Amino acid sequence: MKIYFEKATGNVVVNTGEQVGRLVVETTEDQDFATYKALAERVRDTIGVVKLKYGQFRREFAECNGYRVNPDTEDLEFTYPGGSLSRCVN
Repeated sequence: MKIYFEKATGNVVVNTGEQVGRLVVETTEDQDFATYKALAERVRDTIGVVKLKYGQFRREFAECNGYRVNPDTEDLEFTYPGGSLSRCVN
């Protein structure tokens, strides 16, 4: 999974999702910018990317009601129902 985000705000632009299987080939960032319209419309230098291992933070993604990337640390920050926040170090 790759999460592309705005470097200035930490807002997520694209989450490529998880894929698994023998035929899955990881795409390059160049390919992602060519494939995803939300990325192609951006100035590349303003976008960061966090790469996650398969299954990394699975529980957090399943339970959260939102997430962003901290632009200073590039750690994921998850918000949960009730307003609680947790920071996960990549």
